[in-house]
Amino acid sequence: MGYTIAEKILMAHSGLKDIRPGEFIEAGLDLALGNDITAPIAIEEFRRAGFRRVFAKNKIVLVPDHFAPAKDLKSANQCKMLADFAREQKIRNYFEVGCMGIEHALLPEKKLVLPGDLIIGADSHTCTYGALGAYATGVGSTDLARAFIDGKCWFRVPASVKFIYRGKPAKWVGGKDLILFTIGRIGVDGALYKAMEFSGPVIRRLGMDDRFAMSNMAIEAGARAGIIEPDEITLRYIRPAPRKYKVYRSDEKAAYEKIYEYDISELEPQVACPHLPSNVKPVSALKSIALDQVVIGSCTNGRISDLRAAGKILKGKKIKAGLKLIVIPATQKIYLEAVREGLAEIFVKAGGVFSTPTCGPCLGGHMGILTEGETALSTTNRNFIGRMGSPESFVYLSGPAVAAASAITGRITHPDSL
Repeated sequence: MGYTIAEKILMAHSGLKDIRPGEFIEAGLDLALGNDITAPIAIEEFRRAGFRRVFAKNKIVLVPDHFAPAKDLKSANQCKMLADFAREQKIRNYFEVGCMGIEHALLPEKKLVLPGDLIIGADSHTCTYGALGAYATGVGSTDLARAFIDGKCWFRVPASVKFIYRGKPAKWVGGKDLILFTIGRIGVDGALYKAMEFSGPVIRRLGMDDRFAMSNMAIEAGARAGIIEPDEITLRYIRPAPRKYKVYRSDEKAAYEKIYEYDISELEPQVACPHLPSNVKPVSALKSIALDQVVIGSCTNGRISDLRAAGKILKGKKIKAGLKLIVIPATQKIYLEAVREGLAEIFVKAGGVFSTPTCGPCLGGHMGILTEGETALSTTNRNFIGRMGSPESFVYLSGPAVAAASAITGRITHPDSL
């Protein structure tokens, strides 16, 4: 009997010598994350339980990113709760505006997450860190409060589902397209409470930014985690590692609930249509969709390679008159890289807005809310009804190249057509 990566990490952190899908376990954590929406509730529960000190000031991360920079008084109060708690508890990894970024891009950038780690975050897209070979999953605020107390959390061991990708990706097809294609095939509940394990020759050739995009959206298929086995690309990304880590690999005899194999050689860039990430079509089938807004950014596609892809297409061009283009780098480091490389200038000269890092419009927070009847194409991860503002607005999801090309034409557009 062998074990998957997910099972090995959970087993190692629980002290168990054997583990089976469906079992409930308690495990020690390497990191616990909260943001300006979820951490205030956890802080209140921590205090209500009568505790005065967190379990470890270096294993808690607090990032005000959802409504930050504060968009109104309520959001300012939420952010202040994080700042006050971090100061009171001497939490080392608190990232104020000006030093922060969108949490799921920031933590890997700061090397706070490493292969083999067990991480919880009071945010569903915590599964992003699975791209590094970690077991990372989203939890509720009360689970985060418990983690503040003793550094532990309960888990139901998930069954694993393996996805093998073969073939040579076409130009403009990246991690976002692969995960949209996958969710389109299996549905938003196709990996419900499972660990998705992404593998195969295509994955081994992907850079880290594309891998993060894939793991980020595992939750959109209902998964608890989206894991990629570490390889030299992973290890190069984390060097020099600030602490010890362990690389786990699935055993040859590991048991998977299902195994999917895809040849993606003929795959076009993919677009998810309203109002589900699984309502996926090839970009060529959506030429008639007119747009009011394009958003490039988020914890899915706000990394430097995403901005470079968009900048390559937008350089020397203007966006469609009347369309709003909002570009949001995921971290301050990426912001500075975009400025140094001239990408910020490309976006502004094209007629777009270049923003400080924030989750902003992704969750209908600020920096680009849609009103009734408006249609947006976004590189974010969700397009549920009302996700980006009015319940009578429409959100399509794509990768950065399609988004940039579409901003120029004002309609959903294949980059090759330019």
